[in-house]
Amino acid sequence: MSDIIRLLPDSVANQIAAGEVVQRPASVVKELLENSIDAGADRIDLWLTEAGKNSIQVIDNGKGMSETDARLSFERHATSKISEAKDLFNLHTMGFRGEALASIAAVAQVELQTRTANDEMGVSITMEGARCTDQHPVMCPVGANFAVRNLFFNVPARRRFLKSNLTEMNNIMQEFERVALANPSVAFRLYKDGVLALDLKGGNFKQRILGLFGKTLDKQLLPLAIDTDIVKVDGFTGTVQNAKQKGFRQFFFVNNRYMRHPYFNKAVQAAYERLLPADKQVSFFLRLTVDPTRIDVNIHPSKTEIKFEDERAIWQLLLVAVRDALGKYNAVPTIDFDNTFDASIPTFNGGQPAAEPVVRINPHYNPFEEVGKKGRIKNPITNWQSLYDNIPAAPTTNTEKKEQKTDNGEIDAPALETSNIKSQISNLFQYSSRYIVTPARSGLMVIDYVRAHRRILYDKYMANLESGEKVSQPLLFPEMVHATVAQSYIIDSILPQLNAVGFDIAPAGPAAYAVNAVPAATANTDVNALIYKLIEDYDKQGLKTQDLYHTLAMTLALTNALTEGRTLNKQEMTCIVDDLFACQTPNYTPDGKLIITIIPEEKIVENFAKS
Repeated sequence: MSDIIRLLPDSVANQIAAGEVVQRPASVVKELLENSIDAGADRIDLWLTEAGKNSIQVIDNGKGMSETDARLSFERHATSKISEAKDLFNLHTMGFRGEALASIAAVAQVELQTRTANDEMGVSITMEGARCTDQHPVMCPVGANFAVRNLFFNVPARRRFLKSNLTEMNNIMQEFERVALANPSVAFRLYKDGVLALDLKGGNFKQRILGLFGKTLDKQLLPLAIDTDIVKVDGFTGTVQNAKQKGFRQFFFVNNRYMRHPYFNKAVQAAYERLLPADKQVSFFLRLTVDPTRIDVNIHPSKTEIKFEDERAIWQLLLVAVRDALGKYNAVPTIDFDNTFDASIPTFNGGQPAAEPVVRINPHYNPFEEVGKKGRIKNPITNWQSLYDNIPAAPTTNTEKKEQKTDNGEIDAPALETSNIKSQISNLFQYSSRYIVTPARSGLMVIDYVRAHRRILYDKYMANLESGEKVSQPLLFPEMVHATVAQSYIIDSILPQLNAVGFDIAPAGPAAYAVNAVPAATANTDVNALIYKLIEDYDKQGLKTQDLYHTLAMTLALTNALTEGRTLNKQEMTCIVDDLFACQTPNYTPDGKLIITIIPEEKIVENFAKS
């Protein structure tokens, strides 16, 4: 039998290795930026064309490479970071494997121009498919200039799997943010299709956070710091009031290296236990400084998974540091004793009949006369029903709507007893802090008034938007929206649609926009929150004009609807019920949540029969 095992050609082996290191343009950006950091650069420029698909260029002012080093850097496992195995447990650099440049050169066309301070001339090297196609002297500044073009040009299957420019740009920005946050003293400039999109000056950690994510984040961050023999922790954590369901930013760094660590993430979440709802989280930016000999970063090619020798102790210290910051800066919500809302749940005593509400007024009261010391009300009126004797009853309809039950026993929207509800309108009462209860023909109807109000407002806003009358409300002072580079992609994409519904938004610098006017229906809404919500929805599914209307109306309804815990009077409950049953689909909110449920009379009778 002939031998069947053979060595793979270097070109094939390099492409296999590249599959682990270079997965998309963001992988190339990460490796090149980290190489610039390791070279001691304090100024780095990143140029992107077509979200990195056509061209990625990284220019730095680091120490550069000699001609021999420049050529050798494209060979597999060639590195200046380590020299023996024990160096893996005492790393002070971002890279150490010696695979990045070889992997990039295997699947792209790469040109490198570099020079050291001791050389008068630099060198230019061109690589294509892991082969050196050109090498010659060149005049260039000290540092390195990497240009990566036509990524996956020789692996068309991999190129077809690349996503849209928006998705690839989001991934690039994630890597860019991680490197920029880990190195706040380094100045970064990002150019998108030849236009300066982001200019970050060197500074401290907080300045870098605000430079990346906007100055509005300033009031949402609480500083923390703790220094022990095991670990030094410093950075910022978010306030309870600014917790979000989505869009929160959570970053861990160890020795200026970004890492993912679910275990430490739980330590931060534990510090907010009982302060946040289960579906919300806060942003945090935490830096850990640990002895390099007590961690292992050689776990995964991405180098974002790190093992700690003192994991449990660091977990406890993180918990203490975050709780200390919350207590020190009084970030825990306090009880509002001026709250007039009654959020208590009334108890039901089956042994006593329900008492009729009594309204006490003083018909002889004159505010211009002196009130007695005790100020008690005399001759209270108890026959309050007579006040409504002359009010004509609401017209009723003779149309009988047949009940249509769904599979789960709920009443379908067309079968709701609208006419019967109006006839029972005087029997409305509030239960707990969120529900309106009223008798219905088939049982007892319970209405979630918070969701009901959202449905009412949503239909109102949708009608205004679809009417074609785009009424704008100019702002006295323009509202500034500071977006990330990836978010600016989205805003530019939907800008015509936003202006079509009544916004007046104009660019005001790199990744910044001035909102001069908003649709009239949104005049009292947080403009920044509304724009970010639109960006989030577009990022998930894309927005057509109708989708934009839906998002606007939904956001406004959620913002302006009644909140749980409010005590409603009879008139408010009546208005909510009347407006709800005037909607086309009163049984569900626009996002599909149930508004109305009916407890069948048979179920009530059955419960009493069991006792």
